Amino acid sequence: MSRGKKYVDSAKLIDRSVQYDVAEAMDLVVKTASAKFDETVELHVKLGVDSRHADQQVRGAIVLPHGTGKTARVLVFAKGDKAEEAKAAGADYVGEMDMVEKIQKENWFDYDVVVATPDMMGVVGRLGKVLGPKGLMPSPKAGTVSPNVGQAVQEIKAGKVEYRLDKTNIIHCPIGKVSFGPEKLAENFNALMSAIIKAKPAAAKGQYVRSCVCASTMGPGVKLNAAKLV
Repeated sequence: MSRGKKYVDSAKLIDRSVQYDVAEAMDLVVKTASAKFDETVELHVKLGVDSRHADQQVRGAIVLPHGTGKTARVLVFAKGDKAEEAKAAGADYVGEMDMVEKIQKENWFDYDVVVATPDMMGVVGRLGKVLGPKGLMPSPKAGTVSPNVGQAVQEIKAGKVEYRLDKTNIIHCPIGKVSFGPEKLAENFNALMSAIIKAKPAAAKGQYVRSCVCASTMGPGVKLNAAKLV
């Protein structure tokens, strides 16, 4: 795969054989981001678990100290007072069957997070085949099925991120924008890594954090010293 000149120049600043500490890694991520837009910084963590087993799942959510730099669009399934609560908290879309039909008929996905009150899950369940593959299905573990919809919406708007394993046992999660600077990115990184480490399943054997890489949208990956993180 041929890379552009900017990427090649940026990659020269990083020693591929070195695992950096957090402060140095975030400094390099910011320095090697050369795009004209404010790039998102993503964390990629490979864990020593087997996601095929229910007792080795790693999933949760955390409000990052400095948010993600992006305001998520929130769809809430609620009725009555809970619908009003969601609107007051800043939800972008609130509804019941009307939203289910809109998604089914129009293939509508102009939102980033879906929240539902527990009594609406019977209705939302009909959308499992559509929302599930996109990672949008509300879940109690992620705090997106909650009777406190107002609080859930506020946390998401404040920069709450959900982390979960993919099929290759890797967690991919944004930790902010390049414009945050190294210090704020490091604080967001530490908060997310602490949550992932606390979520270690009892059934996990051997080394838990296998590898840890940070990269901006268009920049090269920077390896972090996984041993120091645990």
